[in-house]
Amino acid sequence: MSARRSVQAFDLVDALGRLAPLLFLITLMIGFAIAEPRFLSPFNLFNVMRQISITGLLAIGMTFVILTAGIDLSVGALLAFAGLVGAAVAKGGFEDRFAVGASVDAGNPFWLALLAALAIGLIGGAIQGLAITRLKVPPFVVTLGGLTAFRGAALLFSGGGPISGFDPAYAWWGQARLFGNLVPVPAIIFVLFALVAHFVLRYTQFGRHVYAVGGNAEAAEMTGVNVRRVTLLVYVISGFFAGLAAFVLSARLNSAEAVAGLGVELTVIASVVIGGTSLFGGVGTIFGTVVGAMLIGVLTNGLVLLNVSPFIQQIVIGVILVLAVAFDQYVETRRKQRPAPDEHHHLPD
Repeated sequence: MSARRSVQAFDLVDALGRLAPLLFLITLMIGFAIAEPRFLSPFNLFNVMRQISITGLLAIGMTFVILTAGIDLSVGALLAFAGLVGAAVAKGGFEDRFAVGASVDAGNPFWLALLAALAIGLIGGAIQGLAITRLKVPPFVVTLGGLTAFRGAALLFSGGGPISGFDPAYAWWGQARLFGNLVPVPAIIFVLFALVAHFVLRYTQFGRHVYAVGGNAEAAEMTGVNVRRVTLLVYVISGFFAGLAAFVLSARLNSAEAVAGLGVELTVIASVVIGGTSLFGGVGTIFGTVVGAMLIGVLTNGLVLLNVSPFIQQIVIGVILVLAVAFDQYVETRRKQRPAPDEHHHLPD
């Protein structure tokens, strides 16, 4: 009987590991709703979604990377570089970089700017993926170098100054609201791409290969998975989302600058890890990442409504991140200690 209770305890730990972020999010929302009634207003809740849309898009790409037991520290810097290139294309160059009003119409259509930002993101991700897979340099080192290199490229490209004042068609992607002027377009983009990413990870062969590489790369290689190709592609995917987030952010702010996304990689990684994706690889979901991003967004928004110092907000998020990783390691240890399935049939009463 005691052995049965032990197995049940292991199952309970796994269940908590999967549901803890969602339960914490619900508890947090109830607490803020009691403390500040304005928190549950539809406008505020959709405002939270708008606020997390950029980090959320980056977190979707980061999920693919962390599922393979990798890391991408360069997403913030790549976002800045891609945003500036896209903005320069939208303005038709640097001559009218600060122009607003009618003169803005002399630039290029927004879709060219979007393609330019996506191209920079894809190229940046591919370069880092190739360095990791071909040169055998650890992802932490490669993307740490990318963080510095892409930030330097953004400063060099822009001369240290911003590019601002886009035409209305460009700004619409970051500032418009739909469905009764309530739902922000960036939030819709975030949700749509989260659904696409969920489908890819759960229902495609590539998604199964991503989990296999993160679970055990050597075993995946022996079963025919092209580990090098999968690893390269997850960094390309991360770069794609950096480019997309760059376009949406510049449209939302009506400006692109070299300091955009400074330090955002920490919030992105926190969203993924708090959402239940294991830093050891092979475990995690896009749904968990969305919950993790929302949790940080709700926490920040609620503390702002309660007039809590932004310095304290950073401390709270940092503590939650450490606790999430500690719990992740605890669950991983318990999972490894679980008895094999065939042992369950012979447990004594």
